[in-house]
Amino acid sequence: MLISSGILIFILLVALITSLKSFGINQEYQRGVLFRLGRLGVMKGPGWYWLIPFVDRVVRVDMRTITYQLETQETITRDGVAVRVNAVLWFRADSAVNVITSVENWVTATVQAAETALRDAIGQSELDHMLKDRLSINARMQELLSAASMKWGVEIDSVEIKDVDIPEQMQRAIAKEAEAIREKRARIIRAEGEQEASRKLSEAADIIAASPGALELRRLQTLTEIGVEHNSTIIAMLPVELLHAARKIAGMPAIDE
Repeated sequence: MLISSGILIFILLVALITSLKSFGINQEYQRGVLFRLGRLGVMKGPGWYWLIPFVDRVVRVDMRTITYQLETQETITRDGVAVRVNAVLWFRADSAVNVITSVENWVTATVQAAETALRDAIGQSELDHMLKDRLSINARMQELLSAASMKWGVEIDSVEIKDVDIPEQMQRAIAKEAEAIREKRARIIRAEGEQEASRKLSEAADIIAASPGALELRRLQTLTEIGVEHNSTIIAMLPVELLHAARKIAGMPAIDE
């Protein structure tokens, strides 16, 4: 009787273990790749599912986007400048079947391919282009990386350069170049201002030359401005033409020169 009870308990334990192994649950962001006796079967979506014990095996794949910061890479640009750069990578499993059956470790493979693509993109770019137009470098890296990861079932959402570290002497050279460019712009603006001022002065001279009275009024205005600025007394001789005009307006005889 005791033996029969032990056998019954054993059978119940085996049945319990079997039922537990035949039952699985996937989260909404998970997919299960089914292998039946080693062969690829139907993929299991989110929710619960049943398996044939000791026959079926399921490998879960997380379909969420993975954010990974690439290690700093030391490389040389196309114009021979040594730089240290790092980048951030966003990628996800697009095909659960491919990421399991086509590559041993799809996360590690994607990261290694991204680091290689980073070095290749920097090596094909000049320093000025890399500093001024990172978007094109990012696009180039994503193009190189997507070509490698597509066959693994991995989708590259984005890859962006984060930091660029250049040698100190190159930083000083870039600063001197920027200062020279700003000085050049300042000189051009100053020259254009002087050119515009000389043009306006030439037009004013032509207008004043056509009217002697206007020339004299301008002279008197200049003397007034000088006296106010320097707090001094100025004695100015009136031109004979102005005296003639004044006596004529008053009805007096002209002055004998």
